[in-house]
Amino acid sequence: MKTSTPTIASMTTPEEAEAFRALNEEWISQLFTIEESDRKTLGDPFAAIVDPGGDVLIVRDGGHIIGCVAVVRSSEDVFELSKMAVTPAARGRGLGRQLVQAAIERARQLGAKTLFLGSSTKLPNAVHLYETAGFQHVDPEQIPLAPYARADVFMRMTL
Repeated sequence: MKTSTPTIASMTTPEEAEAFRALNEEWISQLFTIEESDRKTLGDPFAAIVDPGGDVLIVRDGGHIIGCVAVVRSSEDVFELSKMAVTPAARGRGLGRQLVQAAIERARQLGAKTLFLGSSTKLPNAVHLYETAGFQHVDPEQIPLAPYARADVFMRMTL
């Protein structure tokens, strides 16, 4: 089977917004409960993320959307890395690492000096990925995180 090289680019279409919603609802509903803040963000990512100055990055492999990550503006120079997902069939190819690096670079382009995230001990591979990318564990009071019930790991990176 011939494999193509995945591409990562900003979300621009309703189709990509729908894929962003579906990819995230899949993993969140498998391990956790979809919360009201998830519904708001996933229901209209252009209004919730892009319009206030953030971005959603979409991974395509050929014609298929296989992953995504959001960089959400919290304040002028503070952003959240959020809503990262890779389809189960595409896992194990290093796409998560590529997404995190692309999100860090995009946050810098948008003016971020600090990037933070909330994750979960139920996602040990994700937590390890964030650690190896350079995120540091911090107390929850040290980041301006939306209150997700599932978050019990809090991390921050100075850019």
